[in-house]
Formats: sequence, structure tokens, C-alpha cells
Amino acid sequence: MRRFAALYERLDRTTGTTDKRAALADYFRAAPPHDAAWALWLLAGGKIGGTRARIATTGELRAWVAEESGNPDWLVEASHHAVGDLAETLALLLDDPAQPGEDVGLAEWIEQRLVPVANAEPEMRRAVVVDAWRSLCFRERLAFNKLLTGALRVGVSAGLVQKALAESSGVDVARIAQRMLGRWAPSADFLATLLSEEVQPGDAALPYPFFLASPLEGPAENLGAVEDWLLEWKWDGIRLQLIRRGPDIALWSRGEERMDGRFPEIEAAAAELPRDVVIDAELLAWRPGEHMPLPFSALQTRIQRLKPGPKVLATTPVRVTAYDLLELDGEDLRERPLDERRALLEELIDAVDHPVLQLSSAVEAADWEHAAALREQSRELGVEGLMLKRRDSPYRHGRKRGDWWKWKVDPLSVDAVLIYAQSGSGRRSTLYTDYTFALWDGDTLVPVAKAYSGLTDKEILQLDRWIRGNTLQRFGPVRSVPAEQVFEIAFEGVNVSTRHKSGIAVRFPRIVRWRSDKPAAEADQVDILRALAR
Repeated sequence: MRRFAALYERLDRTTGTTDKRAALADYFRAAPPHDAAWALWLLAGGKIGGTRARIATTGELRAWVAEESGNPDWLVEASHHAVGDLAETLALLLDDPAQPGEDVGLAEWIEQRLVPVANAEPEMRRAVVVDAWRSLCFRERLAFNKLLTGALRVGVSAGLVQKALAESSGVDVARIAQRMLGRWAPSADFLATLLSEEVQPGDAALPYPFFLASPLEGPAENLGAVEDWLLEWKWDGIRLQLIRRGPDIALWSRGEERMDGRFPEIEAAAAELPRDVVIDAELLAWRPGEHMPLPFSALQTRIQRLKPGPKVLATTPVRVTAYDLLELDGEDLRERPLDERRALLEELIDAVDHPVLQLSSAVEAADWEHAAALREQSRELGVEGLMLKRRDSPYRHGRKRGDWWKWKVDPLSVDAVLIYAQSGSGRRSTLYTDYTFALWDGDTLVPVAKAYSGLTDKEILQLDRWIRGNTLQRFGPVRSVPAEQVFEIAFEGVNVSTRHKSGIAVRFPRIVRWRSDKPAAEADQVDILRALAR
């Protein structure tokens, strides 16, 4: 635990990417393989024992530390409120041991002490946790508590971890990223496979790391001649890779989840492909004969069903819109120019001629002004804007800027009234930063969106003071406030929703500005959103 605690401290004390990568590389070079595998798992977002394993609830941790430290519950709660982080509060409320205990490795702590008591009776779980608290110094207690609370957030992305592994092992970072896709368990054997320079049996079943576009921030004219770019519509579906290698067919989402069985019509179409392929594509809910896809909410009904029945297949048909060919007959095509890959993809799609396998159409524009005019038609076509891809670009991995851009239409917006506020998490746990906004439905305000991003630090502090001084009611961590503050809320789209009182749900809401110039009575009516809802 000491080595892992030192890594956590080193990562937490720096914001520099280079320093973080160096800290990770140093750790992976020195740590025992089993410990390193668990560190990799945790830094990649994995949980101890999976999502259903319970070592301790936050309420239990607060109660146990109150008993062990001799502090009343209210003081523990006040300390948590002041510190802002539960793991750090728990570490601060207990003294260091008189003599340091033995240095137990990270893997042993997790596999031999924590996992065996997961979901056990509270007394058993309490004994293990308290024993750890009493044997670990502050730095180790803090790292241990971070594991318990699942709050191991130190500004480390999966890509940064992969680069550090590549630096410490000499294995190509793209191969490491590919092997980390999908489900895996932390073990010394997995780490050895991950860092092997030899081709592994499981490599053939894996997708490639996805290439992600960056938002276009300046004028499109800055990109040069429009002829150098492939323009496509930006679809609002599920990014996936369709893999057919011999008899094996797999569908992988960008979220690193295999979706085999959920979309049998796609798998059946893949079986008809004349050659082995890996296709990068968008999965869309789309009824035959219609000119635009169904909203994303319709697609969600398919995602949730591992084996959809005939009714679901009929009411929510899907199709794949393909836009890149990454592998053909076992040959990796990613270093070839996009135009060459697309020509091969078009030939392949034409050969199979299947209604659920479609080529993403190229958008023809005479110049950037013409492209901008076409982009304004996006919502009428059920898309989010345009994708701009340099015709001679390779297929990279991760978000490499310069070759792929997403040129989205400007978001929709409404003026909404703040009605509820809730404290944030982590460093923002002492401030009210999570807000619920409402629109008028006649003379009644109905909630339509929750948002927590868009305000400056100064505005957050100002609004926090107002919320505390104008609270009407408390509902646990939530406070209701007078309908006085108006904010402009931006969003990407609106869908019909039976789960919400307003009857609609907005996608990706965020705060644009605080409308201190506008009275609540002049906020927008919910009918504006209902008219936009699909």
C-alpha cells in the first residue's frame, strides 16, 4: 500500500501531464506485477469487486470513524462539510499508529482483505476497515479511503496511463490501448499479456482504439481548401466497430462494451459480408423509408435489451451507417489515406447491398460558405452538424487534433428559472453547484433540466451565497429557492419523455449565462420545448 499511496500523493500534487506520466511510469517499473495490475484497474475507473460489491456505505464510514475517533456525529458531518472530501475527512479524524505496520501490497489488501468481506455483515466489514485505519499512516489511510469511496480522481485519463505503460515497457501504446478494450480482470497474468511484444491469441477478437474528432473552434476557412476535406453528417447514435473475422462477429461500442445479441439484424448483415473486415460506424435507430433517424431515446430502448423480442425489433429497427474501414482480410489499413480506405469501404458496402449496412454519404460543398449553409439544415435531417475529415489522414487513436473535426450547429437555448440547488462533490462539496431549472407551463413552473457547468468560479460563489440566504425548504441535500433567478440554458436536442413531469427531456443541458437582467416572469414557456420534441 505504501508504494500505491506514494503514487496517489504524487499524482494528486501535480496538474502537469508530463509529471503525471512520469509518476505512473516510475510506479509501473517498480511495482510488483499483481499490484501494478490493480493500480491499472483502479486508475482506469474499475471498482473493487465490481459495481455490486459493498465494502462500506458512506453512512457506515462516517459512523465508524465517529466511534473510533470519539467524535460526535455532528462534528464528523461538520468536518466533512469543511474539508469537502469524505476520504480525506476520514483520514484526518484518526491518529497515525505509534509504530508503522507491515507494508501489505495493494493486491493483497484488495483480494485477501476487502473482497472476502464484500456484502458481509456490517460487523465483519467494520473490523477490516477499522483495522486498516489503525495500521496505516495518514498518506496510506487517504489512499485506502479513496479505494473505499470510489473517489480515485487524480486527473489521470486512460490514455495517459497507456502512455506511461508504453514508456515503462517499450510496447507500442496503440497495442496497449487495444488490449485494454473490453472486459478484463486485474492480475499479473493480464499485465504480462498486456505488455507482451508478441502477438497474443486474444488480439484477433479486439477492436481498434477509436479515433475521436475535436470541436472546430475557429472559422472553417482556416482549414484550407474545402476540396482537401471529406464532409459527412454528424450522426447522433452509438459509435461502434463492426468486426467480422472468419466466423466470429462482434459489435463493440466506443464505451468498450460488446453489444453482441442486442442487434441481431446487424450481425446477420455482417455475416453476408464477402470479406473479413473491421468497420468504424454509427449505429442508428431508423425506420425503412424515412429520411431521418429516430431520436437517440428510441435507440436506448434497444441498448437495454440483451435479447430483443420480435415486437422491439419491429418497432425500433436499426441500421449501421459506415464511414471508415480499419481492417480488410486481416490487413491493418489505418495508416492508409482516408480516401483510399473509403473507396474500399464503398466497394464492400455496394457488394453486400444490405439495407441495414449503409455508407455514410459525403456532403458535397463548393466552398466553406456553401458548407456552412448546408450545416444549417442539420436539425431538419436529424443530425448534429458536419464532420470534417482530411482526405489524406490516417486513422489515429484518441483525440488527436488536426485531421478530424466536428462542426456542430449552435445549440438550442431557453431562459429557465432556478428552483432547486444541491451541493456538488469532491472539491465542490461545500458549494451549491448542481442546479434544477424550470419553465412556465401556464402559471406553474415545471422542471425541465439539471445542469452544473457553465458558471465562473465567481458566479458560483455569488449564487451559493444567494441560495443559502434564500432557502425555502430542505429535502436532504437539496434546497428549494424562490423563483427569482433566470439562466440561459443551452442543449443539443429535445425528446418526448414519459418519465418527466414536463413530458420532455433535453440532451446535454448546460448553463450559458446568468440572466440577472431578466425577471422570472419573462422566462420561457415549456411549450417551446414540446414543439421541438421528437
